[in-house]
Amino acid sequence: MPAIHFTQALKRFFPDLKPFSTDHLSIPDVLQEMEKKHPGIKGYILDDQGHLRKHVNIFINGQMISDREQLSDKLDKGAEVYIMQALSGG
Repeated sequence: MPAIHFTQALKRFFPDLKPFSTDHLSIPDVLQEMEKKHPGIKGYILDDQGHLRKHVNIFINGQMISDREQLSDKLDKGAEVYIMQALSGG
């Protein structure tokens, strides 16, 4: 089962956000599961077109995903996924 992890930046907006394991093997399905548990979280990760936001990165097994628009990168059953929202500003 892929394991999904997050940075503290997302936990600031969703305090009960915790790492979890999932049966899903695609990023869109994982995000849909997250949205059910934490309504509104997809809006922090995806823009209005459903593409990964500029300051958000998703890593699968230490490699940044290559498809930021369709999120077509596949997960294997042992994948470690990190969803990272960068902080910006001064």
